[in-house]
Amino acid sequence: MNETEFKYKLKKELTKRFPGCIVIKNDPNDIQGIPDLTVFYKNRWATLEVKKSANASHRPNQDYYVDKMNEMSFSSFVYPENMKEVLDAMEQALS
Repeated sequence: MNETEFKYKLKKELTKRFPGCIVIKNDPNDIQGIPDLTVFYKNRWATLEVKKSANASHRPNQDYYVDKMNEMSFSSFVYPENMKEVLDAMEQALS
């Protein structure tokens, strides 16, 4: 599964787990390293940096923004191998 296919599957799972959420794809050219997706749910938000696998390389600034945004709300790297764990943690953080 490539990253695009995984991102599609992830978005479907997000809308299932977080009914009524808004999922926005962020522009990587706007701020280099900003996570791929922002999820708005009720009065909370989260960001997710989507990777095709656990060993996919991180681009410059991605770790910085994921860590910074995780301090503000919830942010994480997500890939097929950890999707369930990340979404479980996100559910906990946003409830």
